[in-house]
Amino acid sequence: MTLEETSIAEQPTIEVQRDGVHYTLLGTAHVSKASVDAVLQAIDSGNFDAVAVELDEQRHKALTQPDSLAQLDLVKVIREKKIAPFAASLALAAYQRRLAEQMGVEPGAELKTAALEASARGLSMQLIDRDVGITFRRIMQGLGWWDRMQLISSVGAGLFTSEEVSEEDIERLKEGDMLESSFGEFAQQTPTLYATLIDERDQYMAAKLRQRSDGAKRVLAVVGAGHLKGMAKYLAEDTRVPETLTAELAAVKKKRNIPWITLTLMLLIFGGITWGYLHGGVNLGRDLLLQWVIWTTGCTALGALIAGANPFALIAGTIAAPFKPFRPGLPSGMFSALVDVRLRKPAYPDFLALRDDAQTLRGWYKNRVTRVVLVFMLTNLGTIAGEWMAGARILGKLV
Repeated sequence: MTLEETSIAEQPTIEVQRDGVHYTLLGTAHVSKASVDAVLQAIDSGNFDAVAVELDEQRHKALTQPDSLAQLDLVKVIREKKIAPFAASLALAAYQRRLAEQMGVEPGAELKTAALEASARGLSMQLIDRDVGITFRRIMQGLGWWDRMQLISSVGAGLFTSEEVSEEDIERLKEGDMLESSFGEFAQQTPTLYATLIDERDQYMAAKLRQRSDGAKRVLAVVGAGHLKGMAKYLAEDTRVPETLTAELAAVKKKRNIPWITLTLMLLIFGGITWGYLHGGVNLGRDLLLQWVIWTTGCTALGALIAGANPFALIAGTIAAPFKPFRPGLPSGMFSALVDVRLRKPAYPDFLALRDDAQTLRGWYKNRVTRVVLVFMLTNLGTIAGEWMAGARILGKLV
């Protein structure tokens, strides 16, 4: 195994020789015309019989097939509880669109060029990055409750801002990673997040390169400059079985079967209601139960109303809210979102306008796709707030 640093059109590259295959890792900036030119020069050289690109299937479709979002099954996204990763991908798309408007270069243009040119020239092409939804879920699993809230608020705040991307962020992006830059300074300050965004993907992409089954002997891998040294190290030195490693890094731990926090809260609330019936009589018990129903339904309805839910969607979520303790895996927002998407089914133009509308708060309310996401999230947020408010009221009456 050998490792050598070189350059293509002044873009950093590292050559790795392993197991009879010569890999050329080309480090690019995702917002640089020079990187696009370097990719074209490398492929034009005729020195490679295969091209690998730092993309997953979802991002590849988004770059090379503008109409791919129109094929999205929104009902399936809701049922499979993938709203959060979908919302995160919309935030990434909005960030990329702001960059494109500001710099005149489509973010990821060099990756798109590599994929299209490889196909056009009949070269074997491999997508080596991990699915962005899996990366997002692994990030959330690795963070504590407070860090999760900070991350969500950070991404949410950046989503609707109309400010230009700062020069500092642009320079960091030229040397780093698109996903890392999308999370802003939070990624730099949180070791767990950084490890999932960068180091895990370095390992994953290096292992995917070793999994090649097309018999290619000279492979060009186009990756962000922030992954160059890490990938080269793992590609040259990692001895783990690549199939096992990629499966491990793509696994998302299932949630604990026993939601202790939810159960504890519910036990306290319903224990208090039962105690009220037994020691305070029917009137007190009924009053405590009424507090639970009023606060959970009221806050849920308010959340759905703020989200602009269809009246029937609002009713569906409101009816489901008081029964959440008996179905922890079925949040009230799911009921509201499913009814809303059925009654106000997104049209083809909604999907085409999705990337533009996702840049503004007004756009999120105007577009039927993003509004369903708002209905899901704000209805759930209302229910959670209602549960805590009801718990506080019940405890207050018992004390």
